[in-house]
Amino acid sequence: MSRKAPSGDFDDSGLEVSKPKAWAAGVPGVTAALRQSYDQMGVRRTALTLLRVNQMQGFDCPGCAWPEGDHRHMAEFCENGAKAVAEEATTRRITREFFARHTVAELAERSDHWLGQQGRLTEPMILRAGAEHYEPVSWDEAFGVLASELNGLDSPDEALFYTSGRTSNEAAFAYQLFARAFGTNNLPDCSNMCHESSGSALNETIGVGKGSVLLDDLYQADLIFVVGQNPGTNHPRMLSALERAKKEGARIVAVNPLPEAGLMRFKNPQRPSGVTGRGTALADRFLQIRLNGDLALFQALNRLLLESDAPDALDREFLDAHAHGFEAFQKHVLGLDWDDVLEATGLTRDEIAATLGDVLAAKRIVVCWAMGLTQHRNSVPTIREVVNFLLLRGNIGRPGAGVCPVRGHSNVQGDRTMGIYEKPAPAFLDALAAEFSFAPPREHGLDTVDAIRAMRDGKAKVFLGMGGNFVRATPDSAVTEAALRSCRLTAQVSTKLNRSHAVTGERALILPTLGRTERDERESGARFVSVEDSMGMVHASRGRLAPASPHLLPEVAIVCRLAKAVLPGSGIGWDAMERDYDVIRDHVSRVVPGFERYNERIREPGGFTLPHAPRDERRFPTATGKANLTVNGLEVLRVPEGRLLLQTVRSHDQYNTTIYGLDDRYRGIKAGRRVVFVNPADLAALGLEDGAMVDLHSEWADGAGRCAPGFRAVAYPTARGCAAAYFPETNVLVPLDSTAEISNTPTSKSVVVRLEPSGP
Repeated sequence: MSRKAPSGDFDDSGLEVSKPKAWAAGVPGVTAALRQSYDQMGVRRTALTLLRVNQMQGFDCPGCAWPEGDHRHMAEFCENGAKAVAEEATTRRITREFFARHTVAELAERSDHWLGQQGRLTEPMILRAGAEHYEPVSWDEAFGVLASELNGLDSPDEALFYTSGRTSNEAAFAYQLFARAFGTNNLPDCSNMCHESSGSALNETIGVGKGSVLLDDLYQADLIFVVGQNPGTNHPRMLSALERAKKEGARIVAVNPLPEAGLMRFKNPQRPSGVTGRGTALADRFLQIRLNGDLALFQALNRLLLESDAPDALDREFLDAHAHGFEAFQKHVLGLDWDDVLEATGLTRDEIAATLGDVLAAKRIVVCWAMGLTQHRNSVPTIREVVNFLLLRGNIGRPGAGVCPVRGHSNVQGDRTMGIYEKPAPAFLDALAAEFSFAPPREHGLDTVDAIRAMRDGKAKVFLGMGGNFVRATPDSAVTEAALRSCRLTAQVSTKLNRSHAVTGERALILPTLGRTERDERESGARFVSVEDSMGMVHASRGRLAPASPHLLPEVAIVCRLAKAVLPGSGIGWDAMERDYDVIRDHVSRVVPGFERYNERIREPGGFTLPHAPRDERRFPTATGKANLTVNGLEVLRVPEGRLLLQTVRSHDQYNTTIYGLDDRYRGIKAGRRVVFVNPADLAALGLEDGAMVDLHSEWADGAGRCAPGFRAVAYPTARGCAAAYFPETNVLVPLDSTAEISNTPTSKSVVVRLEPSGP
């Protein structure tokens, strides 16, 4: 396999490694946020923009999906939120002259960081067949090219309509309507690669594929588990919520292979103690679990609950009234092998027993998790076991308790609610058919992994991406890139340049759109869009800045104009939807349950909360009519001698595939990204020195030689037998066919690797 990678990725000559931090945020967080903001936006623009982030009359942060409370701080943003805003609201611009200077081949050699730092896209561009450069194209011609290719397909199912989580509710609803009116359910999205396992498990067990808690539940909880999650980097505003929960009396258990600074101590920059004092110690207990050991941990806790002599160990009244499958579950868990548990978790029986003490002392328990739980082969069984754990003590449908999958990308949950899903429910399609008088396709479409396979195999020929960076977000990078290059046409709706613009089909389009920070105006005045946060709260988002270019179109306009070009006789009111987003919201109110009086309620301060039957009524809309306790087989993930289990992670200077900078302040990394974190004892066992240069080779059943070359081994206090490295650089190591059971999510947290010394 070729060792070649985008230039700049190997430019780590200035890399410095220091001791990891034991706390997060504080003055350095404020300094870093302002430095990046001033650099990208300038002082005045920074003030005008950041003071509107996550405010009632402002715009929703384009970063994470953490919710806002009723009482908001004047600076209702975190360090990485400020970086996300600065990236979008930058004053840097990419013009046609830029594309005249740089061939597509040259752009493909550039690093992700370099591409992202060039600025905002300003006009539609086309790469014609056989050309080396993008060139300007009118919007009408761009839509014409797309329409010609789509209408020339042998089947609508040869088209793929991908969506990133940044898309608004209004654009997402119009987008899925267009795809289904065209005739396909091929609507892969970023959920397929992150929380699909959560939705699969929750739909089966409690009947709703979303979390059941609101912010107030965290403040009422007695015990909060934070599992497979790094809120200090990925959801920093969550640290403020955990700090308040601690103040209200909650205990926090952190479960993670890596010690994460934000869960150890939080210096809240909005409080004097966070600026001049020691801040707040958050985690009362840190369980340094081995990768893929979470199922074993929760099964062990469940066995101990079943065996406990404590009179209230189980909520018998709740189980009798609301749970199904207790006998089979009990029989299975009581047969659990403790040797398997200890091997899988890397924990001691004393550590697990002490955690049981926390559980028995708590009446109300919340379990939060993120991709550390969702990207393993057994992710769905693991999350089902978490639900078992909560059900045993009646901790779903009770204030201060419940399931809390923490979504990463702003509005990724809203997109799914609006119908961005390759396996739509029949009831949703029935409502869509009644509202728009057409017959939506009923056959399930392709998720992200299957979409890559379809392109690879010549079964999909046109790819349209609504936001995001598909090439760098997906697994098995070499396979994904070859798959996209085999398409007849690839088109990307984007605000900024990324690698997906340089990995193209025979022809390619760049369709630049407004950002979340920008005004969306017509002659009648400014329009707003809406988003749904990680806890099912729907609220408005209103940009403040002038658009980066007069040639930009809102996402809704791009979708509606494309739909008119492709489906001129559809009878759907695309013009009305483009002109007035209230028209879209009226359609949504009649199609999507929970959105009744959408236009009225979205104008209320703070928006509204979507209904959740298990939380609101202790009603479980499952096939059994009850919450389902499940039987989940435990298979210990064992790796061959001399190998490690790798998880891909974000640095503190990135969000998803957007690289803000080359530092990871909390992990002690400066000016570089090609590092692999390994326990010092594992380095010694492998005969490697701290700082050695190594190539990472993943091992999978197909025997393919997947390699990420040129990484510096960094001795780090991760769990024994485990390693960590940044994505997207290590996505090349994740086999396309290594996916979670049921959800088909890539197993980016369970990659078997060997480390070999790098060549010259």
